[in-house]
Amino acid sequence: MFIGLMSGTSLDGVDGVVAHIPPEGTLRVLAYACQPFAPALRAELLALNQPGPDELHRAALAGNALSEAYAEVVAELLRAASVAASDIAAIGAHGQTVRHRPRAFDGTGYTIQLGNPSLLVERTGIDVVADLRSADVAAGGQGAPLVPAFHAEAFGQRHPAPLVLNIGGISNLSVLQPEAVLGFDCGPGNVLLDLWCQRHTGAAYDAHGDWAAQGQVHATLLQRLLEEPFLALPAPKSTGRDLFHARWLDAHLQSMPALPAVNVQATLTRFTARCCADAARPYGLGIAPMLAVCGGGAFNRTLMAMLGDELPGWSVVSTDALGLPPLQVEATAFAWLAARRVRGQVGNLPAVTGASGRRTLGAWHARPLAHPSSP
Repeated sequence: MFIGLMSGTSLDGVDGVVAHIPPEGTLRVLAYACQPFAPALRAELLALNQPGPDELHRAALAGNALSEAYAEVVAELLRAASVAASDIAAIGAHGQTVRHRPRAFDGTGYTIQLGNPSLLVERTGIDVVADLRSADVAAGGQGAPLVPAFHAEAFGQRHPAPLVLNIGGISNLSVLQPEAVLGFDCGPGNVLLDLWCQRHTGAAYDAHGDWAAQGQVHATLLQRLLEEPFLALPAPKSTGRDLFHARWLDAHLQSMPALPAVNVQATLTRFTARCCADAARPYGLGIAPMLAVCGGGAFNRTLMAMLGDELPGWSVVSTDALGLPPLQVEATAFAWLAARRVRGQVGNLPAVTGASGRRTLGAWHARPLAHPSSP
């Protein structure tokens, strides 16, 4: 058995699963747990996405706090699954992305996920596989998205195979073609929606998209947002809060200060839907294409309805229809990646990330030996 822990760009908290992942055969999720971030930790993780004073010190302490939160989720998962720590082969711990700049600056770039895997080992007594993106970046890849390989394993046997759309803070698409699995980041997911909602309502997110449903889409603003150059880039490509942040949005809104906040929310929701639909549309060939949505965006009824509007003739559903609830998919993917690392199997797909070849992913932090030998 393996545990997967995911805290994504939405910064809403930690999702975790215990999963039975056999070398061959059907994967099963045995337990799921989630824990929202404490407000102070969320605020610090958000602040660390941008340059600021004393970053190294603050990032180290935030990584410690994140690992303590991870450990609490692990304890809850073990109780929920009625298993002991010794029954778990390893934890796949994604960490919290605060910078993602692959191929930038020196040609290699970097991706940074905060966390303290050694502290997580100490708190749980379980091996931890962390730093799951850096090997792909070192091989010339984007380091993201990593989940299409898992989507192919979990959902690719259906005929016809669905397209899988993850809508977290950033949205990414997996194209499960028989000849080659493809995948790339589409653009923003919830990141701008959450930012604007929190700024104007105080709520952390627009529950079910109810606020956006009260507004009207502003055509001029939508067109300006859609002119973002990232959207026209060919795959492989990935993005994050390094691009889609408050300053980016405010720059687009500068010339229209009187626009009602609710109309901005409606427009941002349509923007996310359009980015995702534009990414998926070229691959929706054949009869009744299916788009299976996971991540928090699957619970935004307004966003899901807009996706349906953008993709007439498609079946737009949540991954519940495929047997895996939307909030469990990414955590299960990182449990699966941990299993690949422990078994010495490759985890990336060069056709997705642009890496120069297949690589095993993750740094393996082993639990202390039960009876260490004397020096």
